[in-house]
Amino acid sequence: MSFAMMIRNASAWTSLISAAYPRARWVEPETLERWMQEPDDNGLVLLDARSPAEQFVSQLPGARRVDARRPNVSALEIPNDATVVVYCSIGLRSAAIVEELEAIGIRNVYNLEGGIFDWANQDRALVRGEAQVTEVHPYNQFWGMLVRGDRRAAD
Repeated sequence: MSFAMMIRNASAWTSLISAAYPRARWVEPETLERWMQEPDDNGLVLLDARSPAEQFVSQLPGARRVDARRPNVSALEIPNDATVVVYCSIGLRSAAIVEELEAIGIRNVYNLEGGIFDWANQDRALVRGEAQVTEVHPYNQFWGMLVRGDRRAAD
């Protein structure tokens, strides 16, 4: 197995992040994609915990941005019974947001396993505005190694 393939193993990153944020629950990309395709989408709220520059390149369809550095989770006005999925590049920034949302009483909140990097590597839907795209922001040169070359936006 190549180094690039080895570091792209989402479950390994999930284990490391879970050690730092043990209360954060995870949802697999397959499950989230199914939730997104349901007609009433069960009150699904998608929150993107990446920077504006990262989000400008692409995001999951329908996602709203939350500032990972200074999240004002109460200002998001999320109903307590909503199903919330938070994501970032690999799941670290979003795990902190998941725990904050749980602390204010949101019960059905999840971190996207593997983040947007794994989502993109699995050829799942990404958008820039209304347009379908295939690229994702690499965050930086090191973390960008987690994204397949054909999915990585130019720096």
